[in-house]
Amino acid sequence: MKLTDFKVLTFDCYGTLIDWETGIWNALQPLISAGRLDLDREEALARFGRIESEIEEAAPSLRYSTLLAAVHARLAKDLGVHIHADLNERFGGSVPDWPAFPDSAEALAYLKRHFRLVILSNVDRASFAASNRKLGVAFDAIYTAEDIGSYKPDPRNFVHLLRHLEADLGLQAGAVLHTAQSLFHDHVPAERAGLARAWIDRRFGMAGSGATQDPATRPHVDFHFKSLAELAQAHRASMGG
Repeated sequence: MKLTDFKVLTFDCYGTLIDWETGIWNALQPLISAGRLDLDREEALARFGRIESEIEEAAPSLRYSTLLAAVHARLAKDLGVHIHADLNERFGGSVPDWPAFPDSAEALAYLKRHFRLVILSNVDRASFAASNRKLGVAFDAIYTAEDIGSYKPDPRNFVHLLRHLEADLGLQAGAVLHTAQSLFHDHVPAERAGLARAWIDRRFGMAGSGATQDPATRPHVDFHFKSLAELAQAHRASMGG
């Protein structure tokens, strides 16, 4: 299997293209300050990941900005911090402030010359539009949890992806390389959907799984890169460049 075998890269965005862990950590600072909490980054991200997954499963039709506000409220309650509701809303609206990884825009610009680029994201359209401006590339299609009515790792998201890739772009599953960081949200359901997979291992060398959950069984991946720049370089090398 070679990178040049594929016609489309389908991307998770947050954790893969956008540095959501830094964004989440920064957006949690008012809560941490309000509670005078001794809470390190990894513990905060792990708590966030557990609560986010629970609410996504329980309320799959909830708009992501609203869901984030609910995550923040639950986190504050669990930590014993009494805050004004406005702080929850501020966290819910923080996605536009989350930074892109330094290599994302340049790597995407290169990959755009060789592949169709498609987003399959667990956010809402407005939140993604703000992030897209940081990425600087026009995606060929964008499918969000707001469109689908469920959150990854729900298999419905990948059913929606494959159905629309065929209907909208005339692409079959064999042409698709799903490209993502989260084993839990993306690689497990993508494997079950029969897609080839490239793991962008943004947490390479770090303990734990950050703001995502650990999957019950570690999925197989077809390609493993530590960054999107590394994937782009591997493709460039396969092209003889």
